[in-house]
Amino acid sequence: MTVSYLLGYYLWVGPHVLLGAILFAMIRRKVYPQFPMFFLYTAFEILQFAVLFTISRSHVHFGESYVRVYSVGLAVSTAIRFAVIHELFRHFFRSYPALDLPGRYLFRGLTVVLLLVATGVAVSAPGNSASFLLNITYALDRTASVMQCGLLISLFIFSRYFALSWRSNAFGIALGLGIFASVELATSAIWLHLGAFGNRAVNLLTMATYHCCVLIWMFYLMRPEREAQQAPKTLPKYDLDIWNQELQRLLQR
Repeated sequence: MTVSYLLGYYLWVGPHVLLGAILFAMIRRKVYPQFPMFFLYTAFEILQFAVLFTISRSHVHFGESYVRVYSVGLAVSTAIRFAVIHELFRHFFRSYPALDLPGRYLFRGLTVVLLLVATGVAVSAPGNSASFLLNITYALDRTASVMQCGLLISLFIFSRYFALSWRSNAFGIALGLGIFASVELATSAIWLHLGAFGNRAVNLLTMATYHCCVLIWMFYLMRPEREAQQAPKTLPKYDLDIWNQELQRLLQR
């Protein structure tokens, strides 16, 4: 076995073992009620890995059946990631009940705009692979990556108005998702433009990035959360506490 082969297997197996530790920590520390969608995403990633690993070790190996299962799993995983991002938006608005409904409209509006942009990007970049299923898979993955990157960038921009500490679990989850979505966007562009499906270097880059993201989630979710307890010394330019109080006062009339 070559070093590249062993590294590839480690980067495939290692992160999912760590995800199991994260899952156990979320249950033990009772964090999962705060982030049920991320808990579901973690559990599904472990299940998907177990199925794909079993198929790869069977007589099917990495054939057409593996590709079909991988494509379905990627679609489900991507959908759950959108649910996680929506969960993070709701988490940030939780401290401001009167802004909860505007926050939902904001999320939906951003999603529609980014969907139109991502669809245009995907249509303008047809795949070069002989496999139609792989072309569709990576085209949809690129579309989803564009949308997720846009939503997460918006989330980080708005987070400064919500006094979101970089030490919080929500920030750690968003940071890991943002890094992974950015790299997936770049690699899916390579797949589609160059038809470099199965390129080992690109695969290793993607898996190494995912490993780093899992380590970020592990760092945040397996240590005591240190939320900011004191108000900032200087109020932000747009004080959401004032907005929240005024909206609640108007609604009570």
